[in-house]
Amino acid sequence: MSFVDRVNQADAWLLDSVFQPVADRLPEKLPALELGMSFQLGAILFYFASVALMIVMGHLSLGDSVFNLLVWLVGVAFFIGITRMRALVQPGRPNPLRPMLAGMRPLSIPFLLFAAWQSATTTSPLVLSAWFMTMSDLVFVLGLYLISCQPRPPMRRTSRSRAERGRTVLTPIAGGLEN
Repeated sequence: MSFVDRVNQADAWLLDSVFQPVADRLPEKLPALELGMSFQLGAILFYFASVALMIVMGHLSLGDSVFNLLVWLVGVAFFIGITRMRALVQPGRPNPLRPMLAGMRPLSIPFLLFAAWQSATTTSPLVLSAWFMTMSDLVFVLGLYLISCQPRPPMRRTSRSRAERGRTVLTPIAGGLEN
């Protein structure tokens, strides 16, 4: 088995064994896709806070931080792209974002580990900015995995018996909403 196969296998295990059970236990009003998108927005904000903190503290001039601002703009573009693809994710159908993000999910974990190591070993003037960067990477990874989870099938409303008349019982279905 090649290294790439092992990475893909570990990614599938992490997605199916860790994140999918969490996504399945989320409240019905908060699907995994919505929570993942909120995490992605949080990652953008943490990254911007990290760059802004370095500029405000005088560790980077505005000209020196152009690279960091361009990286931030790539993150914003990614967020906008995923936002436009939200309509493709439908309950009861395979999540098209899962295979699309298959290369990005395992690649983001080493960046998270490197950011954590960098934050733990940085000098005192840059500690706060480095931890904001680590939080950005952590929230980004969590968001990627939640976005890639299969949505729960929709619930259908059925009446069980005459005694329950007036009450509706929700049961999952695979195709869509039925009354």
